[in-house]
Amino acid sequence: MNALSHTDCATRPSTAARWAVATRLLVPAIWLGLIIGISFIEAPLKFTAPGITIPLGLGIGRLVFAAMNVVEIVLFLAWLAASVRRGVDRSWWTVLGLSGLWLLIKTVAIRPGLSRRTDAVLAGNFEGGSLWHYAYIGVEGLLTVTLIVALFMAVRRWVRLSA
Repeated sequence: MNALSHTDCATRPSTAARWAVATRLLVPAIWLGLIIGISFIEAPLKFTAPGITIPLGLGIGRLVFAAMNVVEIVLFLAWLAASVRRGVDRSWWTVLGLSGLWLLIKTVAIRPGLSRRTDAVLAGNFEGGSLWHYAYIGVEGLLTVTLIVALFMAVRRWVRLSA
């Protein structure tokens, strides 16, 4: 008695729609995990490890954050592709747009400043703290909140679709 009636098939979402909804759920979750793992756990702890000097930690951080940035761009593009022509509302586009904005600010405005700062420290010109780090932490915090909101929205949509 599990046969689907004609009306069940007509109201059931297509496979493409289900994949789009799944992608809109998985991408923010993966991205959020990446930020938590690298920005909130690895980066601060790296400098407490035995034998890690500031120049060594900065060199490692430069490599890790450059790779993370590439992954973030790929995730954002996948998320954007999953949202195009798939019946998302204005609030979804707002969350997606804010995520893209925070990523753009990190990539274009903040990372070059951090890179110059790292170059100066590695050259022996250490002048104390850097406002670039505070800017990065602030934007990373905004992105984290935005991704959490996106996850709540995506879970709600997934539950409605699966019901």
